[in-house]
Amino acid sequence: MDLIRFKESELPMKDLEILGLAVDGQLRLKPDDLRSLLSGRRTSMLQLQNLRAENIKIKAMDAKISLTTGKDGSTDLLIHPVYRKPATPDFLDDHEAELLEKGEVANLQKLVTDNKGNKQELLVEYDPETHEFIVSDSEKILAPDMVNGEFLTPAQKEKYRKGKEVEVADHTKFSYSAVDAKGIRSDKVALIASVLIDGGLSYVAYKGLNALFNQKRDPAEAEKLSPGYHKVVADMEAENPVLDNSHIQVDARRRVFR
Repeated sequence: MDLIRFKESELPMKDLEILGLAVDGQLRLKPDDLRSLLSGRRTSMLQLQNLRAENIKIKAMDAKISLTTGKDGSTDLLIHPVYRKPATPDFLDDHEAELLEKGEVANLQKLVTDNKGNKQELLVEYDPETHEFIVSDSEKILAPDMVNGEFLTPAQKEKYRKGKEVEVADHTKFSYSAVDAKGIRSDKVALIASVLIDGGLSYVAYKGLNALFNQKRDPAEAEKLSPGYHKVVADMEAENPVLDNSHIQVDARRRVFR
């Protein structure tokens, strides 16, 4: 799910200005990249300027960025450059790493044990743009409660958290992906996901979605959205949400993210 984790007021504006992504306190990010950033995910590939590290100065380079919460509670900026060679996690063997790098599988599930003996299920993906393995804790992946107005079963939620393809009754197919800028892929160009928070439903309207991993889709079919999708849209519009800012809409009873 694409819930907002950071406030725009929490953005490290000085760092963004140094990198050429903001000028005089005004962001120079596309709406989709801003939404990804505020949702705690990586942006699409951006051109960063004036990078400095250990006496090295780089005038410009392509990289993705994301946000994290520092130990002191501050919002820190992370830079994900294009690596010449990926650093393979020690829990992946050469064959598994090769499968991911060559795009033969979308992801792998790995059960690991930390130094305290606690077991953890990880979802491992590969970003071909940055040449980097992305590791997610499956338990921390937030699965939607509803998609296009249809409740997901516990089994469907589990499949989603494991990066597997999920199909709901209206035949919309989708899957989680930490590599994708929107965090989700689908055989449709749009869908509406919902999650129960504090006794109310929060809606996320995804538009311009990428196709499922290594799958081609017919453009005409991808544009055909289900009656359930249109009903949820109509319900949202009927409630006349109050504009909060360019990427979040909020009404008195429901938080609606677009």
